[in-house]
This record gives sequence, C-alpha cells and structure tokens, in this order.
Amino acid sequence: MDRIVVQGGTRLTGEVAVSGSKNSTLALMAAALLADSETVLQNVPKLRDTDGMLDILRALGATAEWVESEKSTVRIDASTVSNPEAPYDLVRKMRASFLVMGPLLARFGTARVSEPGGCAIGVRPVDQHLKGFEALGGKVRLDHGYVEATSAGRLLGARVAFDINTVNGTQNVMMAATLARGETVLENAAREPEVVELAHVLIKMGADISGAGSDRIVVRGVEDLRGVKHQVAGDRIEAGTLLAAGIITQGDVRITGVDTSTLESTLDKLRDVGAELEVGSTWVRAVAAGRPRAVRVVTAPFPGYPTDMQAQLMALLSVAEGSSVVTEHVFENRFMHVPELQRLGADIALSGRSAHLRGVPRLMGAPVMATDLRASAGLIVAALAADGDTTVNRVYHIDRGYERIEEKLGGLGARIWREG
Repeated sequence: MDRIVVQGGTRLTGEVAVSGSKNSTLALMAAALLADSETVLQNVPKLRDTDGMLDILRALGATAEWVESEKSTVRIDASTVSNPEAPYDLVRKMRASFLVMGPLLARFGTARVSEPGGCAIGVRPVDQHLKGFEALGGKVRLDHGYVEATSAGRLLGARVAFDINTVNGTQNVMMAATLARGETVLENAAREPEVVELAHVLIKMGADISGAGSDRIVVRGVEDLRGVKHQVAGDRIEAGTLLAAGIITQGDVRITGVDTSTLESTLDKLRDVGAELEVGSTWVRAVAAGRPRAVRVVTAPFPGYPTDMQAQLMALLSVAEGSSVVTEHVFENRFMHVPELQRLGADIALSGRSAHLRGVPRLMGAPVMATDLRASAGLIVAALAADGDTTVNRVYHIDRGYERIEEKLGGLGARIWREG
C-alpha cells in the first residue's frame, strides 16, 4: 500500500497551478446523464473519485472515458444508458456517486442506487435528496441497501424546503427538476460555488434555472437537455491547502488557476494567522514570516469557513503562537485527525465540537495514518513543518481528492515522495 514520506523543514517557494475541482467534476459527470448527446468536460482532475464516477457511468451503460489526445478531458455519452442501477461495489466508495439518482429519475423515470459510502466524517444522510424526489412526484423505497425511485411519467415541479444545508442534496434535486413539468422552487438551498457551477452548466445544456448562489433556486422544467463542452473550475480546497503549506513553512508561494472570489473566507482566516496575501482574480500569493498567530474559527456552509479546510488550518494552528479554538459545526465526527496531529507533537484538547490548541514551537516527524480525505491533507501540511521524517499511511484517501500532491509540493521545494 502506498505511503507518502515528508522530510520537514524546507521553506516552500514558487508557483503552482491547482487542478480542476473534484466536487464540481463529480456533479457535472452525473449531470451528463441528463443529456441526449455527448458531454465533454475539460480540466478534470485524475483522481480515484473521478475514475470511480466513470466506472459508475459505464455500469449504467453510458460511454464514459478519458480522451487520450487531450489532457484532463473526459467524454460522456449517456444516449446509450440501458441500466438505471448503480451497484454497491462502485457506489460504496464515495458519497457523491449518489448524484446519479436525480438525473436517472428525471430522464428515465426509474433509478436504483446503492446507499452511498465515502469518508467516515459523520452522519450524512440522503434523506433530503429523497424528500426532494418525493416532492417532485417520485415514489421512493429502500430495498436491501438500495434506494429505488420511480415516477409515472415526468416529474412534477414543486416547492422543496431543505431542512438542512446540503450541497449534494441541492444538486441532486436541482438536476431532477430540470426535466420536470412546471416550476420547482428549492428553499434553503446550498450556496456553494459547486452548486453555482452545476447550475451554470445545466443552463448551457438548455435548463431554465435562476437563483443559484442564493438560498432560493427556481428551476423551470424543459423537455430535454443537450450535451455541452465545459472547463471545470479550479479546486478552491486544493488552493487553500497549498496556501496553508506555504504559510506553515514560512514560505512564499503563488497559487494559480482558481476563482479567488470562492476563497474569501479561507483567505480572511489566512490573513488572521499572519500571512501577507496578494490576490488577483485567478491567483493568490502568500508570504509568511515567523510562526502563525492564534485564531478562533467556526466552520459553516458557504460563504462561511469551509469544513474541508478545517484540518489544514488546524495544522497551521498547531505551531501558532498562543491558543486557538476550532469549532466544527458542519460534521460531527471531523476531528479524527487530532490523534495523528498529537503524534507529531501538537497540543490539542477536544471538548464536544471544539478543539483547543496550544501552539508549540516545532512538530516532530512520526508515522501517522490518514483517516479521511481532508485529514490526510492536514497531516501533510503539518509534516512540512515537522523536524525529521513523517510517513503518512493510507494515502488512498488523499488520492481521492488531490491530483499528484507530492509532485506539486515538490515543485515548490518540499522534500516529499511516494513509496509503494
């Protein structure tokens, strides 16, 4: 099993481009099921999760493949879909695979999808997805670990009020509503950039959607959608991770290829810890001198501080001057990286949904274990500032969401390599 080894203590400098957004890509790949012609997605990151979604689309009968002649491009043709069942062996590997249910139900009137898997960071039920499908007229039932949904004819527009903020739930129901008869109103909709990008692409495909980016999205159903070509936006979480890596090493790094308007809460917090930032529309330069400053942070849905950047910030705060408090309000089990940071010498105490950190001058390298996707990124950030070697095990987690992270950090001067 692969592992990543980091020899800490090197100041990172230079420029690096982020890959396309993993979270946007997975939703856009699912959306291709709505079209009766070919969809081409560019700037797609080569990840375990994107490969997994291609496998699911192929299991449904779609043509789904990487384009060998064009780097980071996938081609999806859903005109050949013949089997509306997404099997357990594929869906169990990632939660976002459940996003195929809305498009299948809308276009084919039937869908059977295994209950999803993914990172074990807390309860993330699909009840809000199912509530939306039922509001649109779908008949939903659970059958031995599978969710089955059917509709007699086209779905019907309706008002859907989500009980909680749910990105995938908003995306799934929005996709289902694009082919429904009449108007659908999504209340308490997620506002994340990945929701906005999906809506933008659906509109290019012929959908009638307004309000994406607010908590009220209106979808007016159309008869059919067509395939499009689209370049996926840069990954805002990867950008934040690389900035944190530069800052913890007291470095000077420039991150390119990302819409910085989607990074505002992350950049605000990085300024709070003492980094000097220069910000363009598609790039950020971060310069840091000295140890970070202690801060308080509470994760929240967009535009709040992202839960997906919590572990990386905790790595920074573990070497900050003073005491910090990190409160996790999105997922109830997202502190599994704390024992691993403690193995590196971090001084952290947990109390309910808050972590109290007293910064230490230096971390010490040690063997650690990645427990989920973003935790693994946090451990690598911490390892960059540790004395000696850190071995990060279970890096299949990081391969789900970061494309060639060791190469990108190595290009900035990090001493980091992968071992089989």
